[in-house]
Amino acid sequence: MNVYDFDETIYSKNSTVAFILWCMHRDPKLWLSFMPSFSKSLVLYKIGKIPTYLMMRHFFSVLGKIDDFDEKIEKFWDENEKFISEWYLKQKRSDDLIISASPTCIIAPIAKRLNIKFVATDYDRETGVFVNNLMYGKGKARYIIDSDFPVIENFYSDSLSDTPIALCAEKAHLVVNKAQKIIDWPHLDNDILKEVRRQLNTGWKIHI
Repeated sequence: MNVYDFDETIYSKNSTVAFILWCMHRDPKLWLSFMPSFSKSLVLYKIGKIPTYLMMRHFFSVLGKIDDFDEKIEKFWDENEKFISEWYLKQKRSDDLIISASPTCIIAPIAKRLNIKFVATDYDRETGVFVNNLMYGKGKARYIIDSDFPVIENFYSDSLSDTPIALCAEKAHLVVNKAQKIIDWPHLDNDILKEVRRQLNTGWKIHI
């Protein structure tokens, strides 16, 4: 079994950010209803006043403000499925597993199109809460360890924050250059371990 991160790994963007911006472009009032409160949360997160999961919950909260969500996410993937990396499509296998910090409501439609299994952050858009663990960093490794999966032959990710799950695989690969180039996972010397800790502490990468 091969396991893949999704955002910026087999898909060249952050799917949650891309979808939210796609919706805001079509419905500008979302900017006014979402950005002021999220900007405050982002500042509090950056100065260490709130934890990663709370910042992400605030970020995901805009999903509950999107009208006709199911229709819009399908239209989004109609336009954006082309950004799935060609290298992945060439090596895709029936037993692949995607594991992503992005919410299930965004990952499920594209996983269905690709006909592959997935696990993502189960976020309830109506109540604004996480239904299960945030699939980030150690949460991914915990899910794999607690589940009855076969051996992970290869793991692919763009982020060193996924080192915990990379250590569960027989071989791990780092995806760079906007999801176009694959290199070996770096050796965990002191400098790399410092970067791993930094990414785990600073949380999910949000490029806005």
